Amino acid sequence: MPFSDFLFYFKLGWSHIVSLDALDHQLFILALVAVYTTRHLKQILILVTAFTIGHSVTLALSVFDVIRFSSKWVEFLIPCTIFLTALFNLFRKEKIQKKLALNYYLALIFGLIHGMGFANSVRMMLAKDQNIGWGLFGFNVGLEVGQVVFVVLILAVSWSMLNLFKTKRRDWIIFVSSAVFALALQMAIQRIPF
Repeated sequence: MPFSDFLFYFKLGWSHIVSLDALDHQLFILALVAVYTTRHLKQILILVTAFTIGHSVTLALSVFDVIRFSSKWVEFLIPCTIFLTALFNLFRKEKIQKKLALNYYLALIFGLIHGMGFANSVRMMLAKDQNIGWGLFGFNVGLEVGQVVFVVLILAVSWSMLNLFKTKRRDWIIFVSSAVFALALQMAIQRIPF
């Protein structure tokens, strides 16, 4: 695959997380990362990669036409995954290590749902390409790099709030998770498929 093709799909994956149209993806990453601090960078990167793996599996299965789902239901389920993640943040009180184990599974499973959200448009582009595998690889690398940049921004804001403005960590988690919950719930209500 020519490098220019890889760059095309890389940019497509990158824009899937950083564009203004990617609010649902950004809110999900924000909800996932809200309970962590800069001390947990390695765990966060593994968590975000678990999400990318889930996203990639469904995207690949869809592009190869193994699975197909109603876009109305997928568009409804995506904000449901976001408000559920935010809700878990609000009501869990166990130690961070226990949260990590559950969050890995949530990220992976919810990533499967998010992957279906972008599958239709990517399927059309990749179906015309003879190098579907490389196209998926480029897209997923772009997605992962975009997510890592977004995580770094979230952690920088979080660090500032906790260290410069002396916000209590639990208050910060409640603030961020409540805001994400409210936005995602509104999105879900607007997208009810029946």
